[in-house]
Amino acid sequence: MGACIDKSRVANSFSKAAITYDSAAALQRTVGYELLKLLKLIELHDSKKLAIQQILDLGCGTGYFSEQLLLRYPTSRLVGLDIAEGMLVHARQRHRSTRLHWLCADAENISLADNSVELIYSSLAIQWCENLPQLFSEISRVLTSGGVALIATLGPASLFELKEAWAGIDSHVHVNSFVPLDVLLASLPGSLSLEVCQQQTRVLEYHKLQELTSDLKKIGAHNMNSGESKGLTGRAKVSQFKQNYERFRQSNGKLPASYEVYYLQLKKC
Repeated sequence: MGACIDKSRVANSFSKAAITYDSAAALQRTVGYELLKLLKLIELHDSKKLAIQQILDLGCGTGYFSEQLLLRYPTSRLVGLDIAEGMLVHARQRHRSTRLHWLCADAENISLADNSVELIYSSLAIQWCENLPQLFSEISRVLTSGGVALIATLGPASLFELKEAWAGIDSHVHVNSFVPLDVLLASLPGSLSLEVCQQQTRVLEYHKLQELTSDLKKIGAHNMNSGESKGLTGRAKVSQFKQNYERFRQSNGKLPASYEVYYLQLKKC
């Protein structure tokens, strides 16, 4: 994965961002709804919609899509799992359905019984996992036979503009590093079949670079790799970084922030 991801920092960062998360989660909303489209496709070809008793929202954050899933499945129960307790505190305050249960846990160690979940929904969460074989083993373990996991995650081309703008300025890691698709798929166990695999590039646009960095902080997704600088970055370096990023300014006058997104539909054999 390149630089290692610090799990405790991930939890703390997203916990602190819980209050501001929804206001800056444009990418998360877009990708989450795109992932729901896969669910619609399954329903078109499968009459088992009402048979889904238990859903797991893996990396549920503030619970926005937990609520969307409950609206789609009005008789199902849902477990919203997240590593950040602060996110779950916010989720509990906003979503009070008796069909909802919130669980603070690591996706690589899901605290649910074997064969207990018919549907797993996970949007922009597993990129913070380090042991992908363990993650997918846990997903397979908790899924029932024939159960489905819908997953959206980020690829290594995400925020390439940030990476290139920092390149050559210093040796520190300034941008989160994500795994390529082949590594992701190679981590799947034999018990999970790949039914759908899609790749998209999503581009957010900003008038000022500060708006982009502010959004990353508001959603808790700023740099959390172990190779980042531990001290303050000097003014000269920051100035050079801003100058480098200006090379990407588009004809419409806006600065792009590109995200490489993978969408997976997995089925337990």
